[in-house]
Amino acid sequence: MRDDSDQLLSLGRQIVRRAMEGADVAEVTLGQSWDLSVRVRLGKPELVEEAGQRGASLRVLRDGRVAVTSTSDLSEAGIAVLVRDALELSELSEPDSAAGPAPAELLSKPPYPDLDLLDEQVANIDAAQALDLATRAEAVALAYDPRITLSEGGSFGRSSATRALVFSSGFEGTSSGSYASLSVVPVATDTGGKNRRGYYWTGKRHFSDLEEVQFVGEEAARRTLRKLGARKVDTTEASVIFDPDSARSILGSFAGTILGGSLFRKVSYLLGRIGTPVASPLVTIVDDPLIPRGPGSRAFDGEGLLSRKNVVVDSGELKQYLLDCYSARKLALTSTASASRSGGSISASTSNFIMLPGTSTPESIIAETERGLLVTEMMGFGFNASTGDFSRGAGGFWIENGKIQFPVSEVTISSNLNTMLLGIDRVGSDLDLKSSTAAPTFRVRSMTISGN
Repeated sequence: MRDDSDQLLSLGRQIVRRAMEGADVAEVTLGQSWDLSVRVRLGKPELVEEAGQRGASLRVLRDGRVAVTSTSDLSEAGIAVLVRDALELSELSEPDSAAGPAPAELLSKPPYPDLDLLDEQVANIDAAQALDLATRAEAVALAYDPRITLSEGGSFGRSSATRALVFSSGFEGTSSGSYASLSVVPVATDTGGKNRRGYYWTGKRHFSDLEEVQFVGEEAARRTLRKLGARKVDTTEASVIFDPDSARSILGSFAGTILGGSLFRKVSYLLGRIGTPVASPLVTIVDDPLIPRGPGSRAFDGEGLLSRKNVVVDSGELKQYLLDCYSARKLALTSTASASRSGGSISASTSNFIMLPGTSTPESIIAETERGLLVTEMMGFGFNASTGDFSRGAGGFWIENGKIQFPVSEVTISSNLNTMLLGIDRVGSDLDLKSSTAAPTFRVRSMTISGN
C-alpha cells in the first residue's frame, strides 16, 4: 500500500481549477482503496477476490443548480470528460434554494486529531495469509464437537483506503483507514434432519485488536450447538432481551429516523420530537466520530466541518437530529457536522452511532427476567420509519424464572419502536465497537411474540 495523499490532493486541485471555469462552486472527492475477501468451506478455498480502485467524483453548483459526475479514468482525457459532463448536467437540473457549500466560516483547518485509523499490518495481509486465518478458524469450529459436521464457511476480509477532499471554498483534507474481519458459520444437524447454523465474527481497524482465531472458531461452534432442539413458543406477550448483534440492528433502525433526509422528507416518526422522551431514562445514544480506532471515526465530515460528538438521546430525551448543511437549511436548523459523501452526493449520516453501556451484565439481565425471549438473530425487514411500527422474524432462547430453558426459532416479534425504546428496563455493560453502529444487550419490558 502506498500513501498517495499528496498525489490525490494535487489531482483534486487540478479538477477544481478546471471546473471553476464554468461553475460557481466545485467540490472534488478522490479515493483509492485495496480490498481482499476470501472464503473457505470444509478446508478448501471457495473465493479469493482482491481488487484495487481509484476514482474521482465532482460536484458543481451554478446558479443554484447542482450536478454530480464520477469517473474511474483519472487520465487527462478522463478528467476532461468528468468536468465537461458536470457542467453540462448543471444546465439541465432545477435550481434548489437550499443547495450550496458549507459556510466558509465553518470549514475546519488542520491540525486534525490523530484517530489511529490505519494499520499497515492490515494493508499488507496477502491472500495466502487470509486463507490461512479463515481455514484455521473454520477448523477449530469443526473440531469442537462431533455434532458439527458441516460449515457454510470461514471468511476473512480486509480493506484499506485513502480519500482526499478538495473544495473551491479552500478546504482540503485527506484521510486513510483500514478494517479487517474474520467470521465462521458452522452447521450442526438437528433432530428431524434440520440443519442449525450459528456464527461468530470479529472486526476491527487494527489487526492486533481482532479476537483470537481459536476463540472465534470455538464461539461460533458454541453458538451453533446452543440452537439444537429449537422450537416455536405459543403466541404471547413477554419481555424481550436483545443481544449486542440484534440490539445493533434495532439501533440502526432508530438511526434512520434522526437523519436530516428522513426529517425534511417527513418520513420519520420523530419529526418535531426534540425535547421529548423517545426512550427509557436508561438510554443515552451518541454519535461520536472522534473515537480512536473507531469503525466510523473521522476528523472532519464530508463537507469539511470539524467532527464533533453529538448527544442524540440523553437519558431518554431526544436532544438533536443529525444534519448536513442541506438538511439543516431545509429544516431551518444548523449542521451537526454529520455530512457523508457517496460519490459526489451528500447526505447526513452516522459515524460511530452508539447506545452507551449500562451497569448490568448480560447474565444478570437474564437472571432478572421471569419470563421472556433472548433474541440472538433477526430475519427480514419490517420497520416503518414514518409510524415506528416494527415486526421481524427472530430466533434465540426462551427464559423462565431467570434461566434459559430451550432454543427458539421461527417466531416473530412485533411492537412499535417508540414503545420499545420507552420500554427498555435494563441496559447491559457488554458494548463492543466492532461496527460503526453498536449497542450493548438491553431488555424491553414487553413485546408481542408470535409463534404457535
